[in-house]
Amino acid sequence: MTFVRTHAARLYALAVAVLALVAHFVPELPSALVLGVVAAALGVGEAVHRVTGPAPESAPPAETTVPSEAGE
Repeated sequence: MTFVRTHAARLYALAVAVLALVAHFVPELPSALVLGVVAAALGVGEAVHRVTGPAPESAPPAETTVPSEAGE
């Protein structure tokens, strides 16, 4: 279970990619079924976001210094 919790976003991305490939290459699937699974995937995406938490805020930009030219 810790593997799933640690890599939830990657597993979600993989599952959604497989869903898209199946929906594209299996045209016999009823559209209602595909739309239902897509809606469920969106709900799972929300859960994944809650598990992984918000993205960390970026660090403040480091102070850049321009090296002084030699001879000054």
